[in-house]
Amino acid sequence: MLKQYRMFADYNRWANAIVYAAVSELTEPEFQENRGAFFGSLQRTLNHLLAADRIWMKRFTGTGEAPSTLDSVLHEDFPSLLGARQIEDQRIINWLDTLDEPSLAANFTYMPIIQPIEIRQPLWSGLSHFFNHQTHHRGQCHMTLTALGKASLGLDLAYYLRADGKRWLDS
Repeated sequence: MLKQYRMFADYNRWANAIVYAAVSELTEPEFQENRGAFFGSLQRTLNHLLAADRIWMKRFTGTGEAPSTLDSVLHEDFPSLLGARQIEDQRIINWLDTLDEPSLAANFTYMPIIQPIEIRQPLWSGLSHFFNHQTHHRGQCHMTLTALGKASLGLDLAYYLRADGKRWLDS
C-alpha cells in the first residue's frame, strides 16, 4: 500500500505541474475570474488546494503551517503560489518516504475545521482522502481552463504512468 501512496504523491506533483503550466499562460484577470468552480476562480481554487494540503499535512505530521479556513488565500499572485505549490509537493513526497506499512495502519486524530469534533482514523484512509481531494479540485481547474477556451489537459493517472511514472510499473 505504501508504494501506491508514494506513486500518488509523485503523480500529484506531476499533475500540479501540468495545471500550473497551463495557468501560467493566463492573464491576471483570467486567473482571478470567477468561472463557477466551487471556489470560483483558478486563483482561489489553487489556493484552496494548497491550504487543504497544508491542513492535512499538519494533521498527519504535527508540523508545518496550516491556515484556519479552507478558503484562505495564501498567495495573491501566481508566481508565489507556484513556488509554494512546488515546495509543498516535495514536502509530501519527502514525508511519504519516511513512512512504513505499520505507519499507514496506525491511527491519527484530528479536528475538522468546519465541524470541530475529534476524528480518529487510520492514516491510510486519511491519505486516500488527501489524494482524492487533490484530484477533485484539479478537475475543477481543468474545467475552468476549458471554460476560458484553453486546451484540454491530460491529467489521467494512466497518462502519468506512461509519461513520467514508469518506475512505479516495475516490480
